[in-house]
Amino acid sequence: MNNVPGGLRHRPFLTPIWLTVIAAFLAFAAVVTAAVTLWEWGTADSTTVIVIRHAEKDLAGGADPTLTAQGEARAALLARMFGSAGVHGGIDAIYVSPTARSRATAAPLAAALNLTPVVAPADDAKDLARRALREHAGGRVLIVGHSDTVPAIVAELSGDRDIPKIPDADYGTMYIVTVPRFGHGSFARLNY
Repeated sequence: MNNVPGGLRHRPFLTPIWLTVIAAFLAFAAVVTAAVTLWEWGTADSTTVIVIRHAEKDLAGGADPTLTAQGEARAALLARMFGSAGVHGGIDAIYVSPTARSRATAAPLAAALNLTPVVAPADDAKDLARRALREHAGGRVLIVGHSDTVPAIVAELSGDRDIPKIPDADYGTMYIVTVPRFGHGSFARLNY
């Protein structure tokens, strides 16, 4: 006999558990969606910093040598690579050390972009990296350093402390460092 007083029916025991599982899944999906959205928003304004060593210097040039003919050709190549003025995604700023070879390496590019290079001491990599990121957040910056300062600058920008030293005869190493608003930067090492 199936005599239920007042016509009441019994609900299945597992109904509240299924509702809880569905609610938990929807809450998890909402949290993941929010996290992905925040990550995309946070990395949208990444700053790109191109760090190079000055071009070939005249070894017989004394205490502050200028560039050789090969160095001037490398500086012209740099201007051809990045010198399109008015192009979206172009170089916004150039930082150079006070040396003649560093300024001469950036000169053709600066002229093509109608930019005045910022002269900054290269011996304080941490300060130079912070300054470039602070003054040009979300932009593109070129830093012209030296064989002993380029690895330190890249390390400060990327957080990677295993940047190899640049040999004395290597003038064509280029680091392209992408620094997101949040988190650590990453880099690509190229030869030009």
